[in-house]
Amino acid sequence: MRKASKKKLRETDLYPPLRKYLTAQGYTVRGEVKDCDIAASKGDDLIVIELKRSFTTALLIQAAKRQRITDSVYVALPRQKRSRTWTSIQHLLRRLELGLILVSPNSRKPPVEVVFHPLPFQRQKRKGAKRAILEEIANRSGDFNKGGSTRKQIVTAYRENAIHIACCLDRFGPLAPRQLRALGTGDKTLSIVYSNFYGWFERVERGVYALRQQGRDELKQRRKLARHYARLLDGQPEPTSPLAG
Repeated sequence: MRKASKKKLRETDLYPPLRKYLTAQGYTVRGEVKDCDIAASKGDDLIVIELKRSFTTALLIQAAKRQRITDSVYVALPRQKRSRTWTSIQHLLRRLELGLILVSPNSRKPPVEVVFHPLPFQRQKRKGAKRAILEEIANRSGDFNKGGSTRKQIVTAYRENAIHIACCLDRFGPLAPRQLRALGTGDKTLSIVYSNFYGWFERVERGVYALRQQGRDELKQRRKLARHYARLLDGQPEPTSPLAG
């Protein structure tokens, strides 16, 4: 009988141990933020981690791009066997001023080992890009993406805001933007329902919007997020329908 093949490690398998480790250090951790596999913030401190199953040139290119945002850029790889090549790889990462983290999701060894941190170096930063990531982290109510995911629809702060609006319309029926804002949907409410980027909303009367079937289908796909906003709406007084009378 042939022995069962060992399960191949995926990039997303590296995410849970790293998330747990960083959260324990007091960081807010989010997966897949503005093309970064992992973004973690603590105040104005921003850490970016790129995940790969093995060391590749593509990994270096990605990590180097992230250095335009923050000095604290790490690459995370599965734990490696010691070799001359591996020693050279570590030397290269140090020269590029990238941090190195080894992850062992299915080992008795510590699941996360920070081999070395990136050395400080003065670079011209894209302050706008860093601010955009920090704002994206702050505007997401939770962690709804796995770092390292590919070919999957990412839940951005904008999409989450649209889902919040969809939940309100699903619960209370057609509403005006001011009524939605009173339910906590935020300052971008009018822009979201008016532009209707996802095709979820429809204007049923001047200044009044309802939820289309596409929006209800999205809520079924995003059950965890829909439940989150449903709980927030529990106990909210029902708005007066703008279509009444």
